[in-house]
Amino acid sequence: MKIFEPLYDRVMGWSRHRHAPRYLAALSFAESSFFPVPPDVMLAPMAAARPREGMRLAALTTLFSVLGGVLGYLIGALAYELVSPWIVEAGYGERMALAKEWFAVWGVWIVLIAGFSPIPYKLFTITAGALAMPLLPFLLASLIGRGSRFFAVSLLMAWLGPHADRHLRPYMERLGWFSVFVLVAIMAYLTFMD
Repeated sequence: MKIFEPLYDRVMGWSRHRHAPRYLAALSFAESSFFPVPPDVMLAPMAAARPREGMRLAALTTLFSVLGGVLGYLIGALAYELVSPWIVEAGYGERMALAKEWFAVWGVWIVLIAGFSPIPYKLFTITAGALAMPLLPFLLASLIGRGSRFFAVSLLMAWLGPHADRHLRPYMERLGWFSVFVLVAIMAYLTFMD
């Protein structure tokens, strides 16, 4: 039974929809504060389907991701005690503790690095607010970290162009299962590293 090829086909269809940029903006905003799906899953096929718009799509993704990060920051600053039990219940407790440790060691630099981390970015935005990180450095680090990631994804997919689909699709099932394996391995490592 194939799982990832049909999902890929569906996302490619969404990426060509006339409202796709709105969906991408909403996903980017939500992912930085509360939603589990990263915007790369929409940005990549959209940039491949619309190579001339790749930079605009990366900028849109970055802007709304940083704005969503501000919401995550506010959640941490104003409601951390309320949301922390939910974070633990959702299975993010240990990763949240790890994010706090990283903040203690690297400060604002961890926000920049978090743009590429396998740990969900929302944990860093909420932690930054809970630890009262100064807002301006948080915004700058978010802008650079998230922007670097999204522009890299968009540039790669725009370079591959609309024909990337025919090169990627045959490998989608293997890539999907490999990604699941890597994610499980990272989660197991983070869980049992103590």
